[in-house]
Amino acid sequence: MSTKVEESIQVDVPVSTAYNQWTQFEDFPYFMGGMKEVHQHDDQRLHWVAEIAGVRREWEATILEQVPDQRIAWAATEGATNAGAVRFVPAGPASTTVYLTLEYEPEGVVEQAGDKLGVVGRQVRSDLERFKALIEDEGYASGAWRGSINEGLAVGTPGVEDAAASRGDSGKAGVSAKTVIAGAAAAVAGVAAAGAAAAASKGGQDEGRQGVQPDERPEVTVVQQPPADAVRDDVLIEASDAAGYSTPSSTEGVERTGVTGTDDDPMIGGGSR
Repeated sequence: MSTKVEESIQVDVPVSTAYNQWTQFEDFPYFMGGMKEVHQHDDQRLHWVAEIAGVRREWEATILEQVPDQRIAWAATEGATNAGAVRFVPAGPASTTVYLTLEYEPEGVVEQAGDKLGVVGRQVRSDLERFKALIEDEGYASGAWRGSINEGLAVGTPGVEDAAASRGDSGKAGVSAKTVIAGAAAAVAGVAAAGAAAAASKGGQDEGRQGVQPDERPEVTVVQQPPADAVRDDVLIEASDAAGYSTPSSTEGVERTGVTGTDDDPMIGGGSR
């Protein structure tokens, strides 16, 4: 579904001055906040790059009609689908009313959301106000093109049906619905994979516990300890183990090399210096 934006503003300069400035398409980025680049191939064909609310759009457009001091009408031929016209109507000897009509097709979900909030309409209004400030502050146009294109053809105000050759940016404009669907599918797949991994891990742990029943737990023998006053610490009883070595029965005569100089013991001091 297309969206139409209609805005107008009165500028306090003669109609020829307002019109002449508008024909300087490559100067649009100076006063149009959403316009990033305009390249004019010839008198009738232009390449546009715009960015509004973080959504970048590009398109090729053809001027369908241009009548000096009266109107300029265009339609996209490639890229973002849009069309429209700007009219210049004298509002006095030194004043002009500029009427701008734009119809476009929101492409991605981000742009559709912005469309519902009227983002493009507010941007157009803001751009017209900057155009007014620019031309009134200067008092003259930075250039002019006084040629005509299809004058007398009376094309009216072109709509998106006149931009039938334009079929969108193929996903270049913000986040398209296909991108969102693909992202959602990837997210679902990721959640499913994580769930499967967790289930496998739990299953492995459960499998490791199989065969051990609650009534088969090893028995624990509690050994009664002697009273504290019955423990003697003045004699060490010699003990032997299966390896064939024994511990001394007394601490006398034991060399304590690593106590007085721990740095000399590589197991304690981190190695010799």
